[in-house]
Amino acid sequence: MAASVVEGVPPERAVDAVAGFLVGRRRPFVLTGAGCSTGSGIPDYRDNDGAWKRSPPMQWQLFRSSGPARRRYWARSFVGWPRVAAARPNTAHAALAALAGRVPGLRLVTQNVDGLHQRAGSSRVIDLHGRLDRVLCLDCGVVEPRAAYQERLGSLNPAWRTDDGPMAPDGDADLGETGYEDFRVAACARCGGIVKPDVVFFGENVPRERVAESFAALEAADAVLVVGSSLMVWSGYRFVRRARALGIPVAVLNQGRTRADDEVDLKVSACCTEVLPALIGG
Repeated sequence: MAASVVEGVPPERAVDAVAGFLVGRRRPFVLTGAGCSTGSGIPDYRDNDGAWKRSPPMQWQLFRSSGPARRRYWARSFVGWPRVAAARPNTAHAALAALAGRVPGLRLVTQNVDGLHQRAGSSRVIDLHGRLDRVLCLDCGVVEPRAAYQERLGSLNPAWRTDDGPMAPDGDADLGETGYEDFRVAACARCGGIVKPDVVFFGENVPRERVAESFAALEAADAVLVVGSSLMVWSGYRFVRRARALGIPVAVLNQGRTRADDEVDLKVSACCTEVLPALIGG
């Protein structure tokens, strides 16, 4: 199908397009991606054409099977985590929280792992890919606050640099590819097992119950609005495909190309931190 495309227009035109799509909707399903958090200083993965801006992120099988890969990940994450913890919700997060207050039937599903929707006041959030503010033991299943795990990493690595390298989308930092041999990774405090962030890595399946809850919310919806996602990965794109199969109208608010551009009813190429606040009068 050919979408109605709004791009290269004044912000008010973009606002009018999204507002027109949402008017009268009582149960909108909102899916957010990395573009919703760039205004909070957290980088996104892809450029306007949907291509990787940097090396692809950590793969699940590599993390699970390789001690050196885990050292590299946790060293970079040790440096990057304080910046994620210090990030604050931006105007897009605040606007979606306000919209949910006005439209109680709104359900929010996010591909982001930064917890910024909740910090902005959204309460009915499905964290599709998990949360960076928790860590999980792969052996015994215990969950620990990331702040506590960060302290344990710091105790094991008192001389490790903590302020180098630009921030990366995974909540880590770009520190290069070598020099991690001396970094010590903290094991699970309960069983000594392997600890990972409580997020879904690339190549890892989203937990079934989380997918089921998201699909149930979608199937009860009367519209789908995608905000700040290129939809290049299946975990988000599948909701557009399901909505199309059910005959639910779909709109996308995203700067740049998405995987679903030819499948949606409306595509608005604009900045969500500008459009969404104006949408709710902020």
